[in-house]
Amino acid sequence: MKIIIFGCGKIGTTIIESLSGEGHEIVAMDKDGATVEAVCNLYDVMGICGMGVDSETMNEAGVEDAELFVAVTGSDELNMLACFLARKIGAKHTIARIRTPEYNDQSLGFMKQHLDISMALNPDLLAAHEIFNILSFPSASKVETFSGRNLEIVQLVLKENYPFVGMKLMDLRKNYDGKFLVCVVVRDDKVYIPDGNFELRVGDRIGVTASHSDMQKLMKNVGLPQKMPKSVMILGASRMSYYLAKRLISLGTKVKIIDSDKDACEAFSNRVPSATMIVGDGMQPAVLLEEGIGDVDAFIALTGSDEVNILSSFFASSQSVPTVISKVNRPELAQTAEKLGLETIVSPQRSVSDVLSRYARALHNSIGSNVETLYKMFDGKAEVLEFGVRPDYKFCDIPLREITLKPNILIAGIIRGRKPIIPSGNDVILPGDKVIVMTAGHVLLDLSDITA
Repeated sequence: MKIIIFGCGKIGTTIIESLSGEGHEIVAMDKDGATVEAVCNLYDVMGICGMGVDSETMNEAGVEDAELFVAVTGSDELNMLACFLARKIGAKHTIARIRTPEYNDQSLGFMKQHLDISMALNPDLLAAHEIFNILSFPSASKVETFSGRNLEIVQLVLKENYPFVGMKLMDLRKNYDGKFLVCVVVRDDKVYIPDGNFELRVGDRIGVTASHSDMQKLMKNVGLPQKMPKSVMILGASRMSYYLAKRLISLGTKVKIIDSDKDACEAFSNRVPSATMIVGDGMQPAVLLEEGIGDVDAFIALTGSDEVNILSSFFASSQSVPTVISKVNRPELAQTAEKLGLETIVSPQRSVSDVLSRYARALHNSIGSNVETLYKMFDGKAEVLEFGVRPDYKFCDIPLREITLKPNILIAGIIRGRKPIIPSGNDVILPGDKVIVMTAGHVLLDLSDITA
C-alpha cells in the first residue's frame, strides 16, 4: 500500500517507523531537506522535500496513486489544507493531525465533512484518554479497551507483595473468582504467550483480559487499588492537561495544575475554572512539597520536556504518591525510565502510531473479517487486535479447540453483542462477534491469519 506522510517531526517519524516495518510503500514529505534526508537514512522510504500544499511536490510524491495521505505537521490548518488537496488530486483516504481544542470541541465534524478528511488525529486527546483509562485502575501501568469498554486488557508489573507471584496460571482461576485471562507475559525483554503451566515471577509484566466488572473484582480480590483517584496533581498547563483535567473534574476529582508560565496558567484557568492553578517551577521539590504532593492520589507529568517529566516523576515516587504517570516521547528515555522504576509511561507518538497501523490494516478489509482496534504493547513487543467477524469467515461455529493457531498467538476474548466472553476450548466464533487476538512476532491483517 502506498502511504504518504507529510511532516517528519516526532509524530511523523514514529508513524514512518511503524508503517515501514509493516511492508508499506512509504513516501516521507517535509519542507526541511535535512529532516527528509535523516528519515530516509533511518528507514527504507522515499523522501520528497517540499510542501504538502504545492501541486508540483504533491505530483512528485505520487499523491494521485496513494491509498493513504497523512498530514502531521505542527500546523492544524496546513494539515487540513494538505488533506483537502490530496483528496482532490486522487488520494483515496486522508488523515490530518488536528490539535487545537477549539477545532476538536466545536467544528471538527463540519471540517471533516467539507474537507473530505477520513480521520482527524489528536495526539493530546488520545494520550489524555489513555491516562484516564489508567487512572480507572491505579495499579495498572496501561489499560486498553475494546468494543466500547466491554472488554479490557490491563498491564501490571508484578511486585513481591502481589499474591499471585509464584503461582501457575492454571491455578489463578481456581484461587480467584472471576472470568479473566493472563494473555501475555514479558520477562527479561522476552515475550511469552503463556499456557496454563506458566509460573509468574516478581518483575514480570503481564497483560490480563477481562470485562470491566470482572477486572475490578480481580483487583479487589488481590488487594490492589481499583478506584478513580480523588485528587490529582498535574505538572504542565498543556493541551493534554486540558483534555484530562476536564474529564477528571466532570467526575468530581480535585485537579491542581502547576506551571512556571503565568500566562499559560491564566489561559488554562479561564478555560477550566474548576482546576486549581499554581504558578511555580515543578522541578523544584520545595514547590511540589508546598503544594501537597505527599497528599495526592496521583501525580501526572505532562510538560513538553521528557527530562522534566521523568525527574519530577521520580521525586513524586519518592514521596510515595500511589499513582505516577509520565509523558515521555523519546523511546530511549522511556525505556531508561522504566528500567529505573517508572512503571507508567505515556507516549502520544506511540498512541498515534497505533491508530495509523490499525487504519492501514483496516484498509485491507479482507473477506472474512476486518481490523477494528489495534494496540502495540510492551514497547511494541506484542500486539493485540480486535477483529469484526463477517458471515463468510471460514472458522465460524467451530469449537476453538479444533482450530490450530500459529505459535505465539492467543484468542484472548470474544465480544458477542455486549457480552464479553473469556474463551475456552468449547467456545465458538459467530458472525457479528468481535474477536480479540494477542500476538507476538506476527503482522495480522485478517482473522484468518491466526491459523497455522
